[in-house]
Amino acid sequence: MKNLLTILLLWLTACSAGPSGNTYPVRLNSVGFLPAKAKMATIIQRCTNFEVKRLADDSTVFRGKVTGPFHQKDVNQNAWLADFSAFADTGSFYLDVPGVGRSVTFRISDDVFRLPYVTTMRAFYLWRCGTAVEGDFNGQHYAHAACHLDDGYSDYLDKKDVVRDGTGGWHDAGDYGKYTVNAGITLGNLFLAWEQFSPAFENVKLDLPQTAPGYPGYLEELKWETDWLLKMPYPDGSGRVSHKLTRTNFAGFIMPDDDKGKRYFTEWSSAATAGFAAVMAMAARNFQPYDSAYAEKCLTAAKNSYAFLKEHPEMKPFEQGDFKTGAYKVASDKSERLWAAAELWETTGAPAYLADFESAVPAIHPPLIDSDWDWGNVKNLAMFTYVLSQREGRNPQLLTSIRQAILANADSLVEKGKQDIYGRPLGSRYYWGCNGTVARQAVNLQVANAISPKPAYTNTVVAIVDHLLGRNVYDRSYITGIGFRPPMHPHDRRSAADDVVPPWPGYLVGGGRTATGWQDKQSDYTTNEIAINWQAALVYALAGLVD
Repeated sequence: MKNLLTILLLWLTACSAGPSGNTYPVRLNSVGFLPAKAKMATIIQRCTNFEVKRLADDSTVFRGKVTGPFHQKDVNQNAWLADFSAFADTGSFYLDVPGVGRSVTFRISDDVFRLPYVTTMRAFYLWRCGTAVEGDFNGQHYAHAACHLDDGYSDYLDKKDVVRDGTGGWHDAGDYGKYTVNAGITLGNLFLAWEQFSPAFENVKLDLPQTAPGYPGYLEELKWETDWLLKMPYPDGSGRVSHKLTRTNFAGFIMPDDDKGKRYFTEWSSAATAGFAAVMAMAARNFQPYDSAYAEKCLTAAKNSYAFLKEHPEMKPFEQGDFKTGAYKVASDKSERLWAAAELWETTGAPAYLADFESAVPAIHPPLIDSDWDWGNVKNLAMFTYVLSQREGRNPQLLTSIRQAILANADSLVEKGKQDIYGRPLGSRYYWGCNGTVARQAVNLQVANAISPKPAYTNTVVAIVDHLLGRNVYDRSYITGIGFRPPMHPHDRRSAADDVVPPWPGYLVGGGRTATGWQDKQSDYTTNEIAINWQAALVYALAGLVD
């Protein structure tokens, strides 16, 4: 009875706490930890030691001394760190810090990240466009009817009032648009997760409707987005790819099936076309074991778009014109072209693609590997594919240089994570969507770990997940429906328009534009929006920790 009351009290506290109140001075991952990985907590009151206590009987099972204090300027806090990595028992526990108080309850288990992984991956299904979706989570039912079945009009392709099939795919963010450039990095991260970690999670049930018989559930969801992307090239067969499919302005805060505004295919851009080619090459090799005819369709599309880009080496930017929806406008298309060459080489083995990649690397803006990257610069994905490949024929000097750059970058992320009192490897950089970048740094670390395994790399991935699940200045999870005091008011039209409380589950919000600037407010899209590129990074981070 005592334990039941304790859990109930924690739940009530989580539900009732205000958007900026910090309930506990002991901050940690409120979901839990893997037995054999790092386990850290940040304490923001003076202390000297701590105890790990078992929830079932309040018995002390581990004792340790804190380190600190450490002052961090951006959050203006002193902190003491509790490291209980050596404790590997399984069960439910909490930290008790004499003179300070206790933490929220957490689990230690080999499967502790399975539910977060399933929930965040299913969030893509709940983003589906062009179909009805429904799902249950924590006793709540979430659903909407089929939406945007008139996608899309060709007015901006000089065919006024002509509708072409652009149905399907995922709603890109807290709005209902669909964007080729952002779909590129999203699928790139998700396909890479499959290539690296699928033996650990391919049999984890996602309980998705069967829309691609014979496919594993994970790839079935990726195929939904791939099917839509295959509709984005111009119908003239040129290989050009429309930059996006949206209204000219955002819909209001209504459910997707109530959004009746006209939506349009836009003009093409070279970044969208190159990203499309890269993703279709990845799709071809990953779908081939399950549907060779579909894989060939993807590969043909990739080759066609790449051939068009070869004939048109100049950058074709996207101009917004009448549109006020997301621009996804890149400063240069060099990284997308590089990525397309790398993926087509990896899929086909054709020397011409390899030559294109290797000859283009010197023109890429240094460094070879970025710590801070997103849809505007995807060169990391190109470099990772090149280095992880098992194919022969790579330039030995270039291969060595890129491998060394990957490892040096991962080492720097480890150190940056150690220097941050909340384990955040991005340091003091904060901007719209920075939580997505923090999650995406797991890609850098896991690729380095694949090249040269080191516990520090995977433990830094654990620290990233810890940070997003509550070990942060807010003492809150950044993921709707998961962890302690998760976001309750994301910038998400479904969550705002639906009368279901709490919001639709499993979504990573963008994070503050300053160290203490996050607001759990629906109106604050610059800190509390959701988006597929950030979500894919989170899924990747969790997928690498699923047992």
